[in-house]
Amino acid sequence: MTTTKFHKSYLRVTAFVIGSFGPIFFLGTMLPTSEPARWTLDFLSFPIDGVQNYEAPTTRFLSALTGGFLFGWGVCIWCLQKWVYDIAPEGVRKSVLAGVLAWFVLDSAGSIASGNASNAIFNIFVLLLAIGPLWTPAKQN
Repeated sequence: MTTTKFHKSYLRVTAFVIGSFGPIFFLGTMLPTSEPARWTLDFLSFPIDGVQNYEAPTTRFLSALTGGFLFGWGVCIWCLQKWVYDIAPEGVRKSVLAGVLAWFVLDSAGSIASGNASNAIFNIFVLLLAIGPLWTPAKQN
C-alpha cells in the first residue's frame, strides 16, 4: 500500500502529465509555431499521415481554449498537492481521480464519435500515467 507522502509526491506527476499539453496546444494558436500541436493531433489520430492542420482560425482558437484548460487544470492539481493535500488527502485524491476519469470518458467517447478511436487507446496510457497510485487510498505515514 502506498503512503500519503507518496500520493502527494505523485500528484506532481499528474499535474505535469495534464499541464504539459497546455503549452503544446498554445503554440498551435499561431501558424509559425503550430507544428508541435499539429504533430500531436496527427499522432493522436493515428496513423501519422499529415492530414491534421492548423490552417483554419477555428482550429487555432480551439487550440487556445484546449491549451488554457489543460495548463490551468495541471496548475490546479499542483496547487492542490501543495496547499490542500495535507489538510484533506482523501478529498484531494478523490477529486483528482474524479476529474481524470471524467476527462477520460468524455475525451475517449468524443474521439471515437469523431472517427479518432486511436486517441481513445492513447488515453488509456495517459489515464494510467496520470492516476498511477492514486487509484487506491493511501495509508497514513
